[in-house]
Amino acid sequence: MRPSKSTLDMELKSLRKKFKSTGFAAGCSREAIKTGADMLGWELDYLLDETLKAMQEYEKAKQ
Repeated sequence: MRPSKSTLDMELKSLRKKFKSTGFAAGCSREAIKTGADMLGWELDYLLDETLKAMQEYEKAKQ
């Protein structure tokens, strides 16, 4: 997580880099995520971007 412990200052570039690290979200299957994106006809970047946006909107709503 970011030093701020917030998704609000996270960028897609950072998320893409962390996605490659096995220590980040270690319990998640990267293959399942990639397969899901493929099944939806989406690029992985699009899925990550939409997910990040949703998490940021949720965090803003909680404030």
